[in-house]
Parts: sequence; structure tokens; C-alpha cells
Amino acid sequence: MAKNNILKHLAIIMDGNGRWAKNQGKKRTEGHKVGAEVVREITTYCANHETIETLTLYAFSTENWKRPKAEVSFLMKLLDNYLRKELDVYMREDVRFETVGDISAFSDKLKKTISETKEVTKNNKKLTQVLALNYGSRDEIVRAANRVIKNNEKLTEESLSAALDSPYTDIDLMIRTSGEQRLSNFLLWQLSYSELYFTDTLWPDFKSDELESIIDEFYGRERKFGGI
Repeated sequence: MAKNNILKHLAIIMDGNGRWAKNQGKKRTEGHKVGAEVVREITTYCANHETIETLTLYAFSTENWKRPKAEVSFLMKLLDNYLRKELDVYMREDVRFETVGDISAFSDKLKKTISETKEVTKNNKKLTQVLALNYGSRDEIVRAANRVIKNNEKLTEESLSAALDSPYTDIDLMIRTSGEQRLSNFLLWQLSYSELYFTDTLWPDFKSDELESIIDEFYGRERKFGGI
């Protein structure tokens, strides 16, 4: 393992559900269903990894509202059902559930489910799973700056960082599935010195053995953080 290559915070842009469904001759909603099952597998793997403390998953962006109304409605129901079904998994695997993003636009029912899941899992210790929901990094940074200003603080890296949605550590490794090679407004502040990995695998086909191979490759990288 190279110096500084301890993986504590892993972030994943889960991309490719729609293309997977199209390739299978199925509706896009089927891709999202299978993608939710993959979340369980990857979360369980991370909860049992010796160093990973936080797993942040890009679940629904601020731009995703532009999708067809029926698909957005399905995604909201899928998230609600996922959280209810996964509660036993969270407790069994000792996973704490958190979110980043502006969930105020969600239905009262979904907001209640999110709040209850956070409350029930708040004392779990092995892993914190963070879902980025109605999340956009530019939006997060603007809201954080406004918090600093409202509190009459001086705007510095430290004060802005503390005001962000995510109080967690900077990200060590970010993975994006499906072959796309862009950040899509995801955790731009937290990704400043992250290692990036792009895989052609569509999210519903992404498995823990591939994640393990990517992590092994990450261990071989030299992270300089702006130094020599």
C-alpha cells in the first residue's frame, strides 16, 4: 500500500441503470430496482471493510427533476421502500444512515421515512452510508456560504467546509460507473484531492469483487496532495 493510501471515505456515482434496462429490453424502472439491490451489496461490503468509514452514494441529483414525471415519481417511491426494507440490513451490519442535499422538496411521507431511518440508526458504528439526495455541489456550496454569512463569520476554507451539508472527511476515492468520465456536480469541494476511477460497468452489473479490484488499484497509486 502506497503512503497516504488508506481508504476511509469512498464515494460512488451510480450511473447506468437506464442503459442496463435498455440493453435487457426492459423498462428503465427495472434498472433502478436492480440498482437498489446493488446498493445493498456494496454497502454490506464497505461495512465489513477494515478501513472504510464512510460511503457516499449519488442517488438523486438536483438535475434529476428534469426526467419524466413518472420516472421521478417511481424513484421517490423506490427510495421510500428501499429505506423501509433496508432498516434490518442497517441494523444487522451496524450501518448509520445519513443524507446530504436539500430534501425539503420531497414529500412529507418520504421526509418522515428519512428522518426515522436516521434516528433508528444513529448509534451504529461500523459504517456511515450517506445518500446524496436532491444534491448538487454548486447548490451545496452556495447554501454553505449563506450559512457562514448569516452567522457573521469570516468566509474561509475552514468556515465554508464546516458549513457544508457533509461533516464527513474528504473523499479518498471516487468511482463512477457506466463509462461516463465527468463529475456531474457531485461533491466538488470534497473531491479536491480525491483519486478518481471510471469503469465501463453499468451500475446494476457492479459487484463487490470489482470494487475490491478497484480498491487494490487505489492502494498502488501515489497521492501527493500538491506536493512532490
